[in-house]
Amino acid sequence: MSWLDVKAFQGWKKKRSVRVEMSTDCIFCKIVAGRIPASKVYEDEDVIAFNDIHPIAPVHFMIVPKAHIESLASGEEKHQALLGKILLLAPKLAKQQGLTGFRTMINTGREGGQEVFHLHVHVFGGGASLPKT
Repeated sequence: MSWLDVKAFQGWKKKRSVRVEMSTDCIFCKIVAGRIPASKVYEDEDVIAFNDIHPIAPVHFMIVPKAHIESLASGEEKHQALLGKILLLAPKLAKQQGLTGFRTMINTGREGGQEVFHLHVHVFGGGASLPKT
């Protein structure tokens, strides 16, 4: 793991630096650090949201914590506020993207379909073709 100073900018009158724990070989950590480009939907001091490169619906983005948390199963009590923030952010960003209804999905672990081992919440919708569950 390495540390990266990230400038907190959105919603703050004063800029400050926050320390975010990151993995040196994680693609999402590289996006957070700005080393890999992404089509950003939202960013603040704790999370980043960007469009999925393999969308399964007309609107499909992911909300990713900047701190490297491997999966929902590895979340700890100290992540409670961050996880709540992500869930409350999902409907706000979905509405900004023009969705009136949407689906969220968190793949956890290899058997749960997780491909990138950095916690992320998929938010998708916009069409009648989503499968019923």
